[in-house]
Amino acid sequence: MTRWIVATAATFLLFCTLQAHAASTHRCGSNLVSLDASTAEVRSKCGEPASSGFVGYKEVVDQYGFRTEVPVEEWTYGPTHGMYHFLRFEANRLRQIDSERGR
Repeated sequence: MTRWIVATAATFLLFCTLQAHAASTHRCGSNLVSLDASTAEVRSKCGEPASSGFVGYKEVVDQYGFRTEVPVEEWTYGPTHGMYHFLRFEANRLRQIDSERGR
């Protein structure tokens, strides 16, 4: 019974890791962009987005406890094979990648 629990837990953790990895990159043709890429890097590898918009500001706290507001943007690429890709930037750095089939 204990081996089964350990095997199940290991499988679950592996699945979660693979899921997290899938959302940490975006393919643009033969190029690949990863989280923390700059807006300039994404634009040079993927071209201009189909649409982009300013979402607002987000308050962030640095390692020293200082608070600051950073701009948040969302770029949309697609449809590519029926999929739209939404890239969210905070302070000009790629922080989130989501995909959705046709809107």
